[in-house]
Amino acid sequence: MSPERSYNGLTFCELKQFLEEKHNQYNRPSFIPSDPISIPHRFTSLQDREISGFLVAAIAWGRRDLILRSAGILLEAMGNTPYEFVMAADNNDLKRIEKFVHRTFNGTDCTYFMTGLKNIYLNYSSMEDVILEGIAGSGSLKEGISFLRSKFFYGCHERRTEKHFADVMGGAAGKRLNMFLRWMVRNDGRGVDFGIWKRIDPAALYIPLDLHSGNTSRKLGLLKRKINDWKAVEELTANLREFDPADPVKYDFALFGLGVFEKF
Repeated sequence: MSPERSYNGLTFCELKQFLEEKHNQYNRPSFIPSDPISIPHRFTSLQDREISGFLVAAIAWGRRDLILRSAGILLEAMGNTPYEFVMAADNNDLKRIEKFVHRTFNGTDCTYFMTGLKNIYLNYSSMEDVILEGIAGSGSLKEGISFLRSKFFYGCHERRTEKHFADVMGGAAGKRLNMFLRWMVRNDGRGVDFGIWKRIDPAALYIPLDLHSGNTSRKLGLLKRKINDWKAVEELTANLREFDPADPVKYDFALFGLGVFEKF
């Protein structure tokens, strides 16, 4: 990408300065309480943060206040001990989970999510281990995400549940997955993202792309593709790497804040 390129009237340097300003504005602890990331911030252990983060990310679409309410209901049903619940839940415990509904994510989906997570933690100490095993062959984080999905859906499950764990190899944008990975991997010392996964390079992350960030990116000249799919994720992430090769996904704060809070 050439520094001389124009981005809807802005130069490379002007757009970089704008993105940095918005990143600094929104990447701060005051962002946490109204965001789904507040859910894993309730916990301290790696597994509790992984599981609670993964679950709230899975239902993170729609109004944020309703996402947080649903996540609170689910965690309460899990006794607010996510890892312990996943590993030790009996039939009576799972019956409480069967009543959970958030939009199209229902009790059947939720119950299998517990099964899928248990299968992972019976064989790995962390979801990061699974992703790294998937990366080992190809060096691709995309392959690592897909490998995690295959391990998650190892057990018998209804086909409908698969839509709640995006198939990035099939072209899905995987917004909620990439958001979850941002939470786990990035550690910039600002107190929002956790950085508890130390072996995945933040430079390899992909931008969480949704309606808001997609529209904002197009208005800024960062994204040309019209569809919010995996190809668009790759295009946008590649462009953001030009502004910060080591940490391109930090600009998720800027794109999200501009789209959601400023109706850019």
